[in-house]
Amino acid sequence: MERLLKKLEGDKWIWSIVVALSLLSLLAVYSSTGTLAYKYQSGNTEYYLFKHTMLLVLGLFLMYVAHLIPYRYYAKVAQVALYLSIPLLAYTLLFGSDINDAKRWITLPIINFSFQTSDLAKLALIMFLARTLTVKQANIKDFGSAFVPLILPVFIVCALILPANLSTAAVLFATCVIVMFIGRVSWKHIFGLIGLSLISGALFVTLLFALPQETLEKIGRAETWKSRLEAQFTDNQEVSYQVQQSNIAIAKGGIIGQGPGKSMQRNFLPHPYSDFIYAIIIEEYGLIGGAFVLFLYLAFLYRCIKIVAKSPKAFGAFLAVGLGLSLVFQAIIHMAVSVNLLPVTGLTLPFVSMGGTSMFFTSIAVGIILSVSRSVEQETAADINPEETEEKQTKTKAEPKLATA
Repeated sequence: MERLLKKLEGDKWIWSIVVALSLLSLLAVYSSTGTLAYKYQSGNTEYYLFKHTMLLVLGLFLMYVAHLIPYRYYAKVAQVALYLSIPLLAYTLLFGSDINDAKRWITLPIINFSFQTSDLAKLALIMFLARTLTVKQANIKDFGSAFVPLILPVFIVCALILPANLSTAAVLFATCVIVMFIGRVSWKHIFGLIGLSLISGALFVTLLFALPQETLEKIGRAETWKSRLEAQFTDNQEVSYQVQQSNIAIAKGGIIGQGPGKSMQRNFLPHPYSDFIYAIIIEEYGLIGGAFVLFLYLAFLYRCIKIVAKSPKAFGAFLAVGLGLSLVFQAIIHMAVSVNLLPVTGLTLPFVSMGGTSMFFTSIAVGIILSVSRSVEQETAADINPEETEEKQTKTKAEPKLATA
């Protein structure tokens, strides 16, 4: 164990948080997939536990590999990944597999594996944004040469994600705006973008409730979006079924919970192993368990901010804060939905909810953050031990060069 810990470089607190969330994930998924197992696996409740364990192990392996790669190399990967993800998103929107009334997946032939292209696009866009912010720091306040190259890929990617996954597009857009703000983009450009977004959002909601039902049924997921907004502001039992079952689970949990594996609402709550797994956690582990999960994500964000504060390179700082904010925003929105603070979104809880591609890309994102942390630690050690500096500089010469802030 000691030899293993020595091989895990980067922020040890982040490694610990990931391990804690992974262990919690095993317990929560095993408990919440009982009904699913009886429906599709003849009662074999170990099937989904084994499958999820394999996904977690593979995810941790991807994280380990990603954290060993010097983060500067992700600058080149970002361009390729973004140029690949845009046509993939367009293809998914037109020809993707229709699962749960949404075209979010491409089913790979032969292996029959469903791949969610928005997961790749999120990671690629944030890496590309971090790279572009770094390169454009010299004229970052300029509209034509800096702001347009930054916002254009954000608009394209979010617009392609939005029709099938509005919540993911909104979270990604908000994350990019905050990263641009941190990257010293002109305030007037940022506030203009926020104002335009608020006006567009208000117009969007107005149209949802103004258009007749027959028209909404012909516009993608418009009817689903309207029903979820209604569920947040109405007592209609048919519309707010998911919210009601989630509230019942939380009410049953109380302070200390019903105990591991003793959830009852997992039998009634739609998607208790993914979209509403936080409600199951509260039912079984109570308010204490729910607060502990929230604390883990906030601690993760805090450690990311610490990495940003210590990073001497702009690209590493933007990369760590962008990926960290994206994961924590998603987690907080998932938890807010479960406790009925926000309309139902369908966002999973990173590292906890059962999933395939989302688990892999979440692991890679954390691995990249750890790569930045690892680099910071190495540079700090080189400052303390000057004799090691020459060796570090030799290795750095082969790495991609980026401007620093």
